[in-house]
Amino acid sequence: MSVVRSSRARAALCTAPLIAAGLLGTAAAPAGATPSPSATSLTCRGEGVDPKAPVRYRTETVIDAPLHAIWKLQTDVERWPSWQQHVTSMDRLDNGPFRTGTAFRWTTPVPPNPVTPTPSLDITSTVEQVKRNSCIRWTGPAIGEGLRIDGVHVWTFTKVKGGVRVSTEETHAGPLVEQNVSFATEVLRQGLEGWLSDLKTAAEARGDCPRR
Repeated sequence: MSVVRSSRARAALCTAPLIAAGLLGTAAAPAGATPSPSATSLTCRGEGVDPKAPVRYRTETVIDAPLHAIWKLQTDVERWPSWQQHVTSMDRLDNGPFRTGTAFRWTTPVPPNPVTPTPSLDITSTVEQVKRNSCIRWTGPAIGEGLRIDGVHVWTFTKVKGGVRVSTEETHAGPLVEQNVSFATEVLRQGLEGWLSDLKTAAEARGDCPRR
C-alpha cells in the first residue's frame, strides 16, 4: 500500500466508525463505563451482532435513573438531536410505537478529510428485534460519498443495585474499516462510550432518579 493511500485510509477510519456510532470527536467515557471483552455477545431475542465482522466493541455503564426514563430516551429516536449533539437530523420512516420493523434515517457531520467530500453521513437503521425495557437490536448502513459501513448494534437494559446497567455492543464491516481493524475498533470504542455518556447525563438530569 502506498504512503498516500495509507494516509487516506487512516483518515477515513478516524472518521467513519465514530460517525456510525453517532458521535464525532473523542468523548469522555461515563463514570463506571467498562469494556466487556467477554466472548459471549449481547443478544436480543436470541440475535446478536455480526459474528464475521472484523470490527467489534462492547461496553456498559450503570445509570442512576429509572428504567422507563432511560428506555424512553433511547427509543424516542426523533428526540435524539436534543441530547446527542452530533445527531444533526432524524426522521422516523414509520409511525406508531417503537417496535420490530421501526426504521429511522439520521445524519451526523463528517469533518473534512481526503477520502470523501460529503459533509455528512446518512445512516438508516432498522429495528430487527426489541423487547420493551429489556433489549434492542438494529441494523443498517452508514453511507457517504465513497464510503459505506454495515453495522449491527445491540443494547440491553438490566435493573441492578444503584440503577440500570446499560450494555451495548456493535460490529462494523466494510472495505475501509477492514484496512485497519485495531484503529477502527479504538474509534468505535470512543463512539460507544460517548453515546453512553450522553445517555447517562440526559437520564440522570431528568430529576426523577430513584431516591437513595
